[in-house]
Amino acid sequence: MRLVRFEAEGHVRFGHLEGDTVVPVAGDSFIDALEGREKGAPLALSVVRLLAPVPRPRKILGIGVNYAAHAAESVSFINTAKPEVQKWFNKQATAVNGPYDPVHLPRVSSQLDYEGELVAVIGKHGRHVPAERAMEIVAGFCIGCDYSVRDWQKASQTMIMGKGFDTHAPFGPALVTPDELGDISDLEIRSFVNGELRQSGRPRDMIHDVGAQIAHLTAAFTLEPGDVIFTGTPAGVGAGFDPPKWLKAGDRVRIEIDRLGHIENAIVPEPDTMRIG
Repeated sequence: MRLVRFEAEGHVRFGHLEGDTVVPVAGDSFIDALEGREKGAPLALSVVRLLAPVPRPRKILGIGVNYAAHAAESVSFINTAKPEVQKWFNKQATAVNGPYDPVHLPRVSSQLDYEGELVAVIGKHGRHVPAERAMEIVAGFCIGCDYSVRDWQKASQTMIMGKGFDTHAPFGPALVTPDELGDISDLEIRSFVNGELRQSGRPRDMIHDVGAQIAHLTAAFTLEPGDVIFTGTPAGVGAGFDPPKWLKAGDRVRIEIDRLGHIENAIVPEPDTMRIG
C-alpha cells in the first residue's frame, strides 16, 4: 500500500496512490487511513497536491551521525566522531512540510544544509521493542530531508535549535508499507542540489540500523502511531565541503530513494512570519 495525504478541491483527505491516480480512503486521521477502506472516485494525481503523510506527528525524532562516512565529515562542523551510543534530537511539529513545498531559508542564518534520509513512520504503540521485532510497529517508509541550520545546530549542545526550524522536515510523497517495499537494506538514497548529485548511500551502511534505533528509543519511551523517525543521512552534506556549500534562495533540493520515488523542495527566503497570539 502507498498511503498519501492530499488536498483537492479545498479538502484534505487520505488516499491510496495507484500509478497516476489517487483513490480516497475513509477516515480523517492517520490511524483510520491505515485501515485502507477505499471510499470515493479516483482522482488524477495531476489535480491533487500531495502533503506530508502525517499532518502533525506527536514526535519527530532524528538520529545524528548514523553513517560512518557522514560521521567522519561531521567532525569539522559538529565536533563528533563515529558514535558508539545513538545520538538523538527532535524536530518540531511546525517543521513538517509537504514533499514538494517550499523550504524557508532562515532570516537568522545563511548556513542552511540538506540531509536526505529514509524516514520510518510508526503504526502501532511500542515499548521495550526488541530490534528483531521492530518492523512489527512500523507502518511504512517515506523519503525525507532533515534540513539543518548549522550555526544554530553547533551552538546548541543537543542540536535541537538547528534542527527544528519551520518547514525543515518535508517528507513523503507516500507512506509505503513494509510488505510492498520489501528489504530496505539496499535501497539507494540520493540527494541532488540543482541537479548535482551530492549524496549517495544505502541503509545497510547505517551504524545503527532501523531495528536498533527502535529498540533504543522504546527502551526510554513509548513510540506511538504517527511518530516519525529520520534514520540518518549519508556523507555529502553541504557542510562537509571546503568551503561549505550552503543552500541559497532559488536552489532546488531533490531526494530520491529506490522504490519510494522522490521529493523536491525549492529554497525560498523566509517570509515575514512574525506572529503573536
